[in-house]
Amino acid sequence: MSEIYLAGGCFWGLEKYMASIPGVISTQVGYANGRTANPSYEEVCYANTGHAETVKVEYDPKLLGLEFL
Repeated sequence: MSEIYLAGGCFWGLEKYMASIPGVISTQVGYANGRTANPSYEEVCYANTGHAETVKVEYDPKLLGLEFL
């Protein structure tokens, strides 16, 4: 199993798309690179915390290449 963290706007749409790809084992949403610890969704959206919405994607590299993701 391998993993990659992706950021691409709103994480809900990205997570849904990634979860539909054969070879993806699991997905998990979260935040990265901000100025506060454990921010809420509202803080990230409205308080200028500097976070990016991200999706952690766990995938099987035997079935799915990183270049595809």
